[in-house]
Amino acid sequence: MEAASPGSSAINTLRPQPISPAWHTVVVLLVLLGLSLLGFHRQNMPGMHAHGRTAGYVLTILVEWAITAFIWYGVSRRGVPMKDLIGGRWDSFIEFLRDLGIAVAFVIVCGGGVMSGIAHLLKANTPASVRNLLPQGRTEIIVYLLVAATAGFCEEVIFRGYLQRQFSALTRSAAGGLVLQGVVFGAAHGYQGWKLMVAIAVFGITFGLLAMWRRSLRPGMIAHFLQDGVGGIVGRHLMR
Repeated sequence: MEAASPGSSAINTLRPQPISPAWHTVVVLLVLLGLSLLGFHRQNMPGMHAHGRTAGYVLTILVEWAITAFIWYGVSRRGVPMKDLIGGRWDSFIEFLRDLGIAVAFVIVCGGGVMSGIAHLLKANTPASVRNLLPQGRTEIIVYLLVAATAGFCEEVIFRGYLQRQFSALTRSAAGGLVLQGVVFGAAHGYQGWKLMVAIAVFGITFGLLAMWRRSLRPGMIAHFLQDGVGGIVGRHLMR
């Protein structure tokens, strides 16, 4: 694999320096884990998401973009542009189709195979909190897909673009950054229960491997959207 030039990729092993101040990373982690802890405690409360799903979707969109904006603020203090976190570029429609194909294959193999396999081994059932989040009407479906698109972009920037690179610098190890961001990714999904959190952590590590391989977050962003958006719509019909 060719070495990337500095400032050209989401995962850059040639520049091990932290990309934001330590206090900034601590704040990001506290926010992510705080929101997860709140979701974990609320997951078994009956009717928590049965009403007002659209409002919940909008709130999720605002929160994820706020965290992403805070990350932009932190990395900009070190002169790192957001395009550096994302990496890659599409110079032609064929290149987009290539990443789309990679994303579809990734969802099938890692989402449908690895993550589902781990969830099956752990006997993890889909909690009511997740089932209640699935859209029911046309308006909810549209807003839900906007949530999925937001998650695809923002969460890849947060976990694979920012945390993986920051952890790699702090631990002086690409493997350390890869594993730690996956652990935090799983820990950030408290509303799904601890068993699914384990499966999601492993899934997050595979997303990190994809980013390292492609030196770009773009395939992962597409895959993330497909997993959450298409997977959620399909799940909505299967759980009827």
